[in-house]
Amino acid sequence: MSKIKKLIEKILLGNSDKNISFDELRFLLLKLGFNERINGSHHIFTKNNIMEIINIQPTNDNKAKPYQVKQIREIIINYKLFIQIVKTDE
Repeated sequence: MSKIKKLIEKILLGNSDKNISFDELRFLLLKLGFNERINGSHHIFTKNNIMEIINIQPTNDNKAKPYQVKQIREIIINYKLFIQIVKTDE
């Protein structure tokens, strides 16, 4: 299983939201085709046909904030973005 599939699975399970690194979350959003804009410590992600704007910042120990992981999980599920990863990894 690829690194990206394992990460999606980890996020979708929701058992370890506080153990996702900021770099992993950023990597995932870029792989899903989001555009990144950086303003200070804020990394702002947008994508065509996705209404939500994702704004993430790392914690002091370079982890993603659990509530931001949850928001991204909801976006992945609502827009069925996990299908995109499965198709590109076949």
